[in-house]
Amino acid sequence: MTEAPLPDTGSGRGGARIGIDIGGTFTDVVLYDEVSGSAHVVKLLTDHVNPARAVLDGYRTILDHAGVESRDVEQVCHGTTLVTNAVLERRGARTALVTTKGFRDVLEIATEDRYDMYDLKLEKPTHVVSRQDAHEVEERIAADGSVVRALGEEELDALAARLRDGGYEAIAVALLHSYANPAHEIAVAEHLARALPGVSVSRSSEVSPELREYHRSSTTALNAYVMPTLRSYLQDVEEGLAKSGVPNSLSMMLSNAGLCSADVAMTYPVRLIESGPAAGALAAAQVARGSGLEGVVSFDIGGTTAKACLIVDGEPLFTQSLEVARQYRYKAGSGLPLQVRSVDIIEIGAGGGSIASVDELGLVQVGPESAGSAPGPACYGLGGTAPTVTDADLVLGYLDAGYFLGGTMPLDTAAAEEAIRTGVGSLIGHDMTEAALSIRRIVDESMASAIRMYTLEHGHDPARFPLVAFGGAGPVHAVSVARILGVEKVIVPAGAGVSSAHGLLAAPLSFDFVRSSPSLLDDVDWEWVDAQMTEMEQEGRAILRRAGVDPERVRLDRLCDMRFHRQGAELSIDAPVGRLGAETAGTLAERFSRRYSTLYRHVPEEVPLEVISWRVVASSARPPALAPSAGGAGGAEKGRRTVRWNDGELETLVLERTRLSPGDRLDGPLIVEERESTTAVDADSTLSVDAQLNLVIELH
Repeated sequence: MTEAPLPDTGSGRGGARIGIDIGGTFTDVVLYDEVSGSAHVVKLLTDHVNPARAVLDGYRTILDHAGVESRDVEQVCHGTTLVTNAVLERRGARTALVTTKGFRDVLEIATEDRYDMYDLKLEKPTHVVSRQDAHEVEERIAADGSVVRALGEEELDALAARLRDGGYEAIAVALLHSYANPAHEIAVAEHLARALPGVSVSRSSEVSPELREYHRSSTTALNAYVMPTLRSYLQDVEEGLAKSGVPNSLSMMLSNAGLCSADVAMTYPVRLIESGPAAGALAAAQVARGSGLEGVVSFDIGGTTAKACLIVDGEPLFTQSLEVARQYRYKAGSGLPLQVRSVDIIEIGAGGGSIASVDELGLVQVGPESAGSAPGPACYGLGGTAPTVTDADLVLGYLDAGYFLGGTMPLDTAAAEEAIRTGVGSLIGHDMTEAALSIRRIVDESMASAIRMYTLEHGHDPARFPLVAFGGAGPVHAVSVARILGVEKVIVPAGAGVSSAHGLLAAPLSFDFVRSSPSLLDDVDWEWVDAQMTEMEQEGRAILRRAGVDPERVRLDRLCDMRFHRQGAELSIDAPVGRLGAETAGTLAERFSRRYSTLYRHVPEEVPLEVISWRVVASSARPPALAPSAGGAGGAEKGRRTVRWNDGELETLVLERTRLSPGDRLDGPLIVEERESTTAVDADSTLSVDAQLNLVIELH
């Protein structure tokens, strides 16, 4: 994990920070100049063939746009969908799994559960490592970490020979109970690294040192599978930035909403699986803190998906596990599990590019298929012919065909109308406008239903949480979705179309660690726990120190995963700081009961508590909030146009957002346009502008 500095490129005035977020349709680039206090934005179509080229093009474009030189850049932060796409599209390396003899089928057997017990045609998720690529070694570690069967040197030589003959590019080592004793895994990984130079090796005791054999093996296999792809990509990006004269190294956004160096990301690529969405949640959390709100729902609609995240007490909620590549988008258990700490996000297949169609019953459905950036919605004029959400928003009057991306990408209204007329309207017997309205209503209902279920599952009433809407399409749909949920307030931050890129600049450097040791709370070996906590904290300080963080500014958060004895899942709660001992048990029990009651209301009595894992999150201080650009000079009115709202067509006032000022207040209906997004305010709402230049929409 050593971090080599880039060559010295000479001193500059400094103060420039850049965030680059690659999405399914657009690549967003934000530059914040701390010297002048100005922010600059560039939005480009994502290059799926060569994403590194898109990053470097965006970097050079933003420098030209801002009039800043490379030597003035202090930080480049990057969020990417590359890891997720590599898994979804199966574009990773040829990977082998090394496991304990008798456990070759760990990925095929999985949990032995049926995620839908009534589906007679149920499709199990296909893993990135097939059974013929699983290799066994003679060894055995017991659950308490003791050695049952030692690992032999001849066994390692034979294993290396088999793997060499198999032509593998990456190897995942996941031996039984290695979370309790990693000695055998370390020996296997070191031997293979020597015997197979150039082959990437991941071991579960480093990637995911937790119990649950299948989940640990799955996480390690996916880490190994994407490691060569991500390493090649990041090396290309770093080389391109170095040639451009960037004096500092690249920082990558992790799923836990923290940044790490590119070197660390190359070692743990699976931790980047929710890289972009995590940045969006951070941006929403920053808005919540700045607005003095205890809780909000982050509501992000991009070109491919919509994402929502609960922000409570100014921080996003987190989960210790997630699934990727689900066979059915909304069915837990139908995907590949990852034991990765991540921002707790729900993702819905309903973005601006989501394709509308008519099923065999004659019902309109939207998504999850997306037109992406190539060919894109029909209105992009890039060859797409399928009707999409963006096409519907355009023909209904919410979008200005001549002002998309500030006028740099004119939209083809006639193509959008034809796509909706032939792809939906003619099939359901509606005219083009009614068909477009159906698309919009369906996608709004889908998003509202998903948010309602998500918030209720976390023990909260969705109507109590204002929506913080961003992404290219989020502000267009936020008021409609809020009405369905019963939400009374929507907040649209400045630069909403590129908020995820803004979120990258709000992220601290961060890394998390975990140790599993299942035990009843009354039987915890507190001396062992204290030693493990100290060790994890030291590892965290070391990683941050190598990244240049002042040791005095390192924050250490402790967590404990607990459950009632023999339950199947745990809850993470805050663990006390300082030395842990028998007196700690009462504090943990009280915190667990309080959290359990919030989620499930009823707390079982006289059921013993069980501790599963201990965690440490090491992070740097949070960067200062970006100062809002100065308000406009008035004269925000751009004109009027007819918009088809739910209750009919209305002549609607159109405003230029950059000319609005704090204190402005107007009644709907309104359309507020800025370069990267458009905000729709219906007739029963009032719009005001706060001190941070957020649009605050109050629904009546």
